[in-house]
Amino acid sequence: MKVEVRRDVCVGAGQCVLTAPALFDQGEDDGLVVLLKEPGDADAGDVREVGILCPSGAVRVVED
Repeated sequence: MKVEVRRDVCVGAGQCVLTAPALFDQGEDDGLVVLLKEPGDADAGDVREVGILCPSGAVRVVED
């Protein structure tokens, strides 16, 4: 599983941070999504949920 983060379409809703704070943050200056680390197998459920909840589609999950 890979995560693609597109800051150019992020609207700063923060659903990623609320759902998986160990993996995502929001930039201090602009409030846009920041991927803190690549997800491991244990993170798969949270990452898939973030991909579903992201209102702008800025976080995309690519299955291997």
